[in-house]
Amino acid sequence: MNPIRPTTLIEANALAKRLGLETLTIASETFQVTGSFKFRAAYNLVSTVKQSLIIAASSGNFGQAIACACELLGKQAIIVMPDRSAQVKVDAVRSYGARAELIDTDRVGREERVTQLAADHPGAYIASAYDDQLVIEGNSTLGIELADRLPGTDYIIAPVGGGGLTSGLIIGLCTTGSAAKVIGAEPLEANDAAQSLLRGEIVRNESESRTIADGARTRSLGQLNWSIIRHGIDRILEAPEALIEQSVRELYNINLKAEPTGALSLAAVLSAPDMFNGKKVCCVVSGGNVDPAVYARIIQGG
Repeated sequence: MNPIRPTTLIEANALAKRLGLETLTIASETFQVTGSFKFRAAYNLVSTVKQSLIIAASSGNFGQAIACACELLGKQAIIVMPDRSAQVKVDAVRSYGARAELIDTDRVGREERVTQLAADHPGAYIASAYDDQLVIEGNSTLGIELADRLPGTDYIIAPVGGGGLTSGLIIGLCTTGSAAKVIGAEPLEANDAAQSLLRGEIVRNESESRTIADGARTRSLGQLNWSIIRHGIDRILEAPEALIEQSVRELYNINLKAEPTGALSLAAVLSAPDMFNGKKVCCVVSGGNVDPAVYARIIQGG
């Protein structure tokens, strides 16, 4: 039995009216297994590869999705995580029986530590949270689902970090023949993807950003993702930190708890409202795993 759950669609009518949109649909992956879209990719990957040990780097959502999939399928996982990852995400990885390897990313990069672990475990499968064909295929199921359930949508907006979600959406929508345009939403403080589109080549951040949208702190787009995004995405909109936090509050007001990365899609709409005037818009809220203290501060406007 496939454990992947259908996305939850919420019609935000009052917010759509206030923003001048014809319709605004929130496609929430917060109720997905492990609380984010990452389970789509993780389950597809873990159920496909033959290796019994999976090593991956993650700020949290991909890590706990891999850990959960490994537990379900009788495999093991080692997850390399920044030591400033949300404690709720570290705890979740460990709760599924995986090993959480915490590192100071100012001293050692995620990829570097994964390479070290791979040398210690030569039979392991090294899983990228985004730059992996199995990840893209898993995420494409969301695009296929949205095309079926939301025909006539003008724009589907989704957070972009390494590009696994947006590239998956593009592939899924193309598979169905949907005319919906995909827009990436990125923190202004970690805008390597927007810069990449502007320059026509992958731009890599010199260091990992400290944006509150921790799922978008990746240093650059993946190679596989870039090849899809550069030709298939409509554009990438950049959101400042204040709008990301405002979007978390807007979603709270429609009774949806979203992590800051998940709220990026709505922040993109808030950053360029005239672009979406009179349009049918779908905002993908990619996850809801947020540290309680951080969430409380945002909601209280502190």
